[in-house]
Amino acid sequence: MNHTLFTVGPVEVRKEVLESMTKPMITHRSKEYEQLQANVVEKLHKTLDTDMNIMLSPASASGLLEACVRNGVKSKMLGISNGSFGDRWQGIGTENGKDVKKLNGEWGKAIKPADLEGQISDDIEAVTLVANESSTGVLNPVREIVEAVRQKHDPLMFVDGVTAIYGSDLRIKELDLDALVFGTQKALALPPGLAVICCSDRLLEKAKTVPGRGYYFDLLQMKKMADKNYSLTTPPVSLMYALDFQLERILKEGMAARYRRHQEMAEEVHKWAMAHHGLFAEPGYMSHTITVLNRGDIDFSKLNKGLKERGCEISNGYGNIKETTFRIGHMGDLTVAEIRELLKRMDEVLEAMK
Repeated sequence: MNHTLFTVGPVEVRKEVLESMTKPMITHRSKEYEQLQANVVEKLHKTLDTDMNIMLSPASASGLLEACVRNGVKSKMLGISNGSFGDRWQGIGTENGKDVKKLNGEWGKAIKPADLEGQISDDIEAVTLVANESSTGVLNPVREIVEAVRQKHDPLMFVDGVTAIYGSDLRIKELDLDALVFGTQKALALPPGLAVICCSDRLLEKAKTVPGRGYYFDLLQMKKMADKNYSLTTPPVSLMYALDFQLERILKEGMAARYRRHQEMAEEVHKWAMAHHGLFAEPGYMSHTITVLNRGDIDFSKLNKGLKERGCEISNGYGNIKETTFRIGHMGDLTVAEIRELLKRMDEVLEAMK
């Protein structure tokens, strides 16, 4: 039975988007592909309102999080975390042999500028931060954190925008980041398989001095090919067709309207959650794309089974709070009307479970 995904990712992909992937195959070193990638990058610049360098990689976003570490850190970094995905980036640093100073906040609470006090020193080469923590439903105040980081020091600033970009307006141009990473399978509402990095000239200059960058995620090699509108390694051409198609649809919707729709969907879910067992995330810092709900005495397996029978699917909790929470994704091409219908069906299932 087909069912609509209200999950954290991969998310619901519309039929017309999937159909856009069925164009005839082209080789990835052809003029046709060169034009395709040029179109995609131009639309990424427009929709994100950024002048940063943009490169694409046939990978999940985690690959490009590793690229940040391998290209931007010789020795020491600061990893900020208030959830599973912040912890993951810290782990990526450690696994790549970097000295990782950890700043760990409370799960469910946002990182605040005051938390950075005394944490930055001149030997910190880069700071990693997750904008929207998928495990907790917290949208961190990225701008305030970046300003606090750079108040007295000037490390490279890397941001995981995986479940924020195209769902929350981070005002990228104002942040002056060194790297922003995201993938196709979240608020872009595409199948997984392609990751994007927006990076600064400063990061590329730093990469020239960092040994052991590897090959697959060497930003200098990637930039050399990106300048020719090619991918370093074989890209998922069909997914590139879909990305081009989807970005055109996003431009027609308008970014302001897209952000507003995500905010409205989030508000609907937040209201429903408060009438039940409540929200896990701190008030004032709740995600626009993911809601993490306290499970209370709800049997999640039965709830999700009942929803699937009614044509919907949501997500379990994640990480340290897997057994006490569950998650609803409200991102991509979903509508407020679809969210309301989901919540109605959730009420039906919960009533039947009594």
